[in-house]
Amino acid sequence: MAALETIRTKFGIGASLIIAFGLLLFLVNPSDIIQTVQSASSKYDVGKINGKSVSYQDFESEVKQFSDVREMLTGQSASSEQAQRQTRDMAWNNLVDRYLVIPTIEDAGIRVGQQEQIDMFVSDNVSPVLSGMGIFNDENGAFSASAVRDFMENVQEDESGRGILLRNYLQNAVRSNRFNEKYAGLFNAASYVNSVESRRAIAENNTTAQVSFVMSPNTYFPQDSSVVVSKADIQKFYDAHKENFRQKATRDIEYVVYEVKPSPKDVAAQNDEFVTLYDEFASTDNVRAFLQRNSDRQWSDSWYKGGDLRTVNRDVDTFVAENNAGVSPVYQSGTTFFAARIMELANVPDSVYVRHIMLRGANARQTADSLLTVVNKNNFAILAMQYSADKGNAYDGEQGNLGWMTQNAMIPGFESVLTAAVGKPYIVNTMYGTHIVEVTKTTKPLAKKKVAILEKATLPSKETYADTYNKANILAVRAAGKYANYKAACDSTGTYSRSLTINEGTDSYGAIGHAKEVTRWAFDNKPGKASGIITVDNNYFFVVAVKAAHKEGYAKLDEVSEGIKNQLYREQYAAKRCQDVAGQIAGLTSLEAIAEKLGTTVSTLSDVTFSTNSAPSTEPAFVGAVAAAKEGVLSGPVAGVMGTYVFQVNGREVGSYYTEDDAKSAQARLDSYHAQMLLPLMTEKNVDDNRARFY
Repeated sequence: MAALETIRTKFGIGASLIIAFGLLLFLVNPSDIIQTVQSASSKYDVGKINGKSVSYQDFESEVKQFSDVREMLTGQSASSEQAQRQTRDMAWNNLVDRYLVIPTIEDAGIRVGQQEQIDMFVSDNVSPVLSGMGIFNDENGAFSASAVRDFMENVQEDESGRGILLRNYLQNAVRSNRFNEKYAGLFNAASYVNSVESRRAIAENNTTAQVSFVMSPNTYFPQDSSVVVSKADIQKFYDAHKENFRQKATRDIEYVVYEVKPSPKDVAAQNDEFVTLYDEFASTDNVRAFLQRNSDRQWSDSWYKGGDLRTVNRDVDTFVAENNAGVSPVYQSGTTFFAARIMELANVPDSVYVRHIMLRGANARQTADSLLTVVNKNNFAILAMQYSADKGNAYDGEQGNLGWMTQNAMIPGFESVLTAAVGKPYIVNTMYGTHIVEVTKTTKPLAKKKVAILEKATLPSKETYADTYNKANILAVRAAGKYANYKAACDSTGTYSRSLTINEGTDSYGAIGHAKEVTRWAFDNKPGKASGIITVDNNYFFVVAVKAAHKEGYAKLDEVSEGIKNQLYREQYAAKRCQDVAGQIAGLTSLEAIAEKLGTTVSTLSDVTFSTNSAPSTEPAFVGAVAAAKEGVLSGPVAGVMGTYVFQVNGREVGSYYTEDDAKSAQARLDSYHAQMLLPLMTEKNVDDNRARFY
């Protein structure tokens, strides 16, 4: 103990903890400690792919790379929730490819060689991944193979590293796509249809039967007491079909949501405020600053033609299309108010071809001024090679070429290129540096307008928030944390309670998004619990109760027994009805006599075929029996879902409308379905996706 005290004094609490952990190993089984640590750490894993755990940190790193790539490809950062979700999906799918899909394909003996990968970038047979990307399109929107080659040849000159990141992404995407193409091709080749099978398929589709039949309908309710489904029957079915009852963790919840909506009084107040702002909006000399202070929609340097503003407001779009100057009236859409002011007219092209020389450092502006006096169309590329900090852009083989830009695919700060004179270099400052910019060619200019839009949505007042919150609070207080109280409170107040089964990924409740906090609460609480007020987007107040919890794995027998019982009852009832009908019609030799005995009528059906073209409304059991029956012979009874059938095939016709091409198309559809199922089947038992716990 003296030694322990000396170490504690000299080295402090850190050493004490190490010693304590060592002593703990004498008292606890080490494997138990390891298992506990692994269990705790697994809570911070976003999933497991082919046995490999994916930590939250590793996944976030992957997402960051894909976010950067997305920004380079689209010119926009993933700011919206939808864009962020798409980026996370891209990152996750890339990990699934890396750890599961490609190793599985390689295990099948498939390889993608290095020269093959190079050829998909530089040969005429370019990968469809590249040809489908707009960044390699020319001014007409057509794919340019030379743009790909230029990018690959010059990417190493990009000192920022972004070009190399994009190149690595493209190489990985092209390689992965090629692996999947070959794998799908392997399966398509395996589904070869020989000539005998093809002829049979064509014959089956071209052969139709004309049938007369009697159908005695099945009446499932009220239930037949003589048909008994035993517990042993249910257990047997459950054991035989257990894979069908595999489930993710879910919660059965009930909830009430109170939405904070602007009151008529709030809308009237917003209208008064908007009218007050309108006069200043119409007359101010500094529209940009005015909108920044007063509008939900800020100033935009965009140019608009007719139809471009329809998604903002149809009345605003019509006003801008029909006028060349002035300020619109006040428009109201729901609880939002609009006014538009036409600021400028110009003939503006949709696309411009741009090149630049980017300069950085303390003397960037001085150097730009000097170069601007000597630069011309003949030496621009030479000066770009000598002075530009951007070595990664050389579209069409010339250093400095940025390629075609549009209003929606624009380097921030380059907006002026849309109205710049062709062939006249000028200086632009951006976040990246100082640029000498030149527009070398454009598409045909169109009449467009710059428009300032004053937009104000009506916000609920504090009084409205308080009224809505009080309504939610009454229910939450009466529920007092218990499901039974929650139900009683809903009944006593006449409040409608919604029912829903959710999983860990549920983040939307009806039209209400960003509601993951509701889901987290439900999964953190046991059945029988009710929540307090859960606020979503500061605009919705939820009160939630957990009715039942279902663990991940196989659903318990008692949870699915009722569904199994109903299915078995229908099957046994249909079989019994078929036996009853057989007894009733014994000795009868015509459909008319059978129909009279069963209290129904004789029906006819033409063009019945045992083929891909068979009518979906015709019961499979009936169609199969018709295909095998002899002409002119009374057949049946046949047990179906809707009823019991007795029938006679009156004749068959053989046509030629279903051709060999039709058979090939049908097989191609089947092959496509099989290809689509490869990934789901591969990931079903090899991928645990727990991202829903974090996002």
